[in-house]
Amino acid sequence: MNKRKKKADAKKYPRRITKRMLREWAQGYFSILPWLIGIGIFFVYSMIRSLQFAFNTVILSGGVQLEPLNYTFENFANVFAKETSLPILIGEYLTNMVLRLPIIVSFALIIAMLLNSRIRFRLGFRMIFFLPVIIATGPVMAKLTGQGAGSIPLISQETLATFLSIFPDYIANPVRDLFSSLIMILWNSGIQILVFLSGLQKVPFTLYEAAKIDGANGWETFWKITIPTMKPMILLNAVYTVVTQSASGSIVDLISSTVTEVGKGYSHSAAIAWIYALLISLVLLVVFLLFRERSDKNVKYETKRVVKRG
Repeated sequence: MNKRKKKADAKKYPRRITKRMLREWAQGYFSILPWLIGIGIFFVYSMIRSLQFAFNTVILSGGVQLEPLNYTFENFANVFAKETSLPILIGEYLTNMVLRLPIIVSFALIIAMLLNSRIRFRLGFRMIFFLPVIIATGPVMAKLTGQGAGSIPLISQETLATFLSIFPDYIANPVRDLFSSLIMILWNSGIQILVFLSGLQKVPFTLYEAAKIDGANGWETFWKITIPTMKPMILLNAVYTVVTQSASGSIVDLISSTVTEVGKGYSHSAAIAWIYALLISLVLLVVFLLFRERSDKNVKYETKRVVKRG
């Protein structure tokens, strides 16, 4: 009944566009105009251009010229024919995601909960955890990793290598890389910590007080209050982690190295890049399906029943 009434009111009294609304829209679009221009120039145009490279042969003679292929997916077929190591690299990438994603997101959530608690020098601790995001540039990270600062001192690399020798390369290599640079991986989780921290500060403290009055302990409040309220933040951090972890790796090195190789060139590397982009999109889809907020069917059923009674 309420929905029918709202529809009837909407038809009877259509929404008028006022000058104030037009001014607010203009201000909003003007504010995001630099971002839209940047996306159009540096992302959309580049993406369309690389797609043209992937479905044509690029000839560099007096500029960039595109020559049609014999058949549409010739470059993609050549990728799997020439790059025999690509399936192994894809397996390593997927194993890396399975290993690193839960570690980084869980670590960021735990640290954010600690920094959100009532402790002394909270601002100083927050700055310490976020500082590596600012100073950890490529050369700094390479220098620290080369000196062994990213590995866990208590874990023997020889013992780890012996244990991993029984596994195939697409499993052993990501695990070895994880333990050799675990500290650096966690050190770069400042953005995720900041996102979780902002989400935790918006959770009403009265929810935790009511849970304590009802007799819930810390473990129960974590699963019944913290995790449900943090689901949007968990999804956001999971997507951000997948994107940042995908920005470097063996497949990215393969894409950049094949550009200058004889018999491969821009078309070959563009085809690899689009295969990699499709792989990342599938991983993001899986992450979205795993961490999305699921509506309560019982609440929907009760709401519909109350509406029908009304």
